[in-house]
Amino acid sequence: MRTSVVELLPDLLELLVFSLGSAVLSVAGAYIEHFALVTFEQGNVEIAAWAVVMGAVALYFAYNVGTDKVRPKLRDVRAALA
Repeated sequence: MRTSVVELLPDLLELLVFSLGSAVLSVAGAYIEHFALVTFEQGNVEIAAWAVVMGAVALYFAYNVGTDKVRPKLRDVRAALA
């Protein structure tokens, strides 16, 4: 069923917000993991371990947002435009 873009605007906005959120969380998680590696190389194991956990949490949330929010909304928008 073809739907106009104006009717899909809220769905497109939601898709954009969740996509950007997932991307930001992914970049933040990767940066934190890099920070953990550098910190570990400098010998500060406690802070490195804490950073590894925080980076893993950020990457986990990025994955969850991508699979639970972005993928189904993208499928819905594609179906509405087809």
